[in-house]
Amino acid sequence: MDIHETLKDIKSKFRLYMNGPISQSMREKGMDYKINFGIEYPRIKEIASAYTPGHELAQALWKENIRECKIMAGLLQPVETFYPEIAEIWIEDMRYPELAEYTVMNLFQRLPYASEEVFVWMADEREYFQLCGFLLMARLLGKGLQLNERAEAEFTDQAFAAIESGYVTVRKAAALALRKYVEQSPQHGKAINRQLASCLKSDKPEVRLLAESIRETIPHG
Repeated sequence: MDIHETLKDIKSKFRLYMNGPISQSMREKGMDYKINFGIEYPRIKEIASAYTPGHELAQALWKENIRECKIMAGLLQPVETFYPEIAEIWIEDMRYPELAEYTVMNLFQRLPYASEEVFVWMADEREYFQLCGFLLMARLLGKGLQLNERAEAEFTDQAFAAIESGYVTVRKAAALALRKYVEQSPQHGKAINRQLASCLKSDKPEVRLLAESIRETIPHG
């Protein structure tokens, strides 16, 4: 099958599993895709497993303004042909946190350059670059990525700045990454505990709540 036929085949499967109430609920929450079939992620993953991963197919899926196509693109994109400039194009095209989460989980965390690019994204001013950056850092730390002293300082500076961010999504992702960091070792916990003091006294309740959630992760004793 050529790409056009494969896309038609995939969309026909999406129609079979369309979930009207979920689709409507997402639309009401502001997820304004051209088409949203409301299919749950495990089913999208199951449908994707019937197709051979390929660069052209994944890129064609991403270009569709269809929720399920974009999620599936991250499942079918080979890492070897997914260069940093293509990653930037994808992030620029993101509009919803859900898509950032799935793309980081299915694709970005597997990229050979993930541990370098993550710092570029965290330092970016744009919401979805920061969001993908902190979500990716959380995944990498969870998988055991060890940062050198300079990288640690850069990450913690960026993360504490992001906790004060105007973007709710970025604040939560930065807190998640810090929680993964303190889970790595008691030393990390001690270092972060010292830096949490100003956040715990913040006049913004949402910042205090995130700081509390990080502090609760710090191992005691």
